[in-house]
Amino acid sequence: MTAYQSEAQLEHQRLLSLVNSMTDGVIAVDEHVKVVIYNAAALNVLDLNSTMQGKALGKFLQPFTATEQPVDIVELVRSTTLPTTNRDLRLRYSDGSVIDLYLNIAPVHLGFGKDGGGGFVLLLRDITREKSLEEERDEFISVVSHELRTPIAIAEGNISNAQLLGERQSIPDAINQALKQAHDQVLFLADMINDLATLSRAEQGKLSFEAEAINVHDLVNDLVKAYEHEATVKGLRLEGHPDPKLELLYSSKLYVHEILQNFVTNAIKYTESGGVTLAARPKDGGVEFEVADTGIGISKADQERVFDKFFRSEDYRTRQHNGTGLGLYVTIKLARLLKADINLTSELNHGSTFTIFIPSITQK
Repeated sequence: MTAYQSEAQLEHQRLLSLVNSMTDGVIAVDEHVKVVIYNAAALNVLDLNSTMQGKALGKFLQPFTATEQPVDIVELVRSTTLPTTNRDLRLRYSDGSVIDLYLNIAPVHLGFGKDGGGGFVLLLRDITREKSLEEERDEFISVVSHELRTPIAIAEGNISNAQLLGERQSIPDAINQALKQAHDQVLFLADMINDLATLSRAEQGKLSFEAEAINVHDLVNDLVKAYEHEATVKGLRLEGHPDPKLELLYSSKLYVHEILQNFVTNAIKYTESGGVTLAARPKDGGVEFEVADTGIGISKADQERVFDKFFRSEDYRTRQHNGTGLGLYVTIKLARLLKADINLTSELNHGSTFTIFIPSITQK
């Protein structure tokens, strides 16, 4: 055995040791989707006690969707050009039991197969317990958000009536101020409940829509009218600039409105001077919206996390305002549902611009 062969064998043993030390199932396949390397954890996930070496992956891994539709694993692997992750597949064992499967597929280009051309590495994990906990959590959020709607609506109505009586009668300013604070907090709770309800539906995959014709001019003008008073109270300008060439947009009016509303209200909240602009223009079979402000801006580090669930910046100016960290997370969920793209440009102390392109959904 040559020194080169000895070194290669040693490297191979090191690779096997590394793979076998992993708690996730690992399967490496060649360009023909035949198994080259695997570990004990993979055998455990697949409920196998026989060798997979040199055999077709499709013989051992036969996933299906939540709707019982079989998935051609060979085609799925071969069509993968970038690392992809799927948490919505399932596997059925020989005894009839079913598990939820985490599957990550990544193409590689180093020495698999006889020609040393390329192949793929798959990571597998049984996430049945995780999925069960997620479903319980989502169900809990759904029930709580539903049950809280009525008492919050009653409280908001009663406080509003008390405020009206206070305006008509001479009562101490301290009471009027207390009613205003209570009303503001109830409205904050109502917004939180709405976010939680939307989040619950999004996490459970229950969000859906039918495309309808949206007059973008009316949509922009309605949003400006709805939040003009809020901006004026802070001494801000709120302007709408719909392009005259805009045509109808076919998408979900409810979700498009909610996305833009989140951007506009955030822009007003975090802007102390200057103004907020909502623009819309036609672009590539859809509409590109832009919400720009002259506010506090977002740091480079925070820009990478601003759409994360429950994320709130540590910037003291952000902490001065109430917030759940759910608004932009819900926004990105709705954007993905609409197949929309969001871009953010921002600089601390120089404002932020959120740009979102929403394609028109072809009517069938």
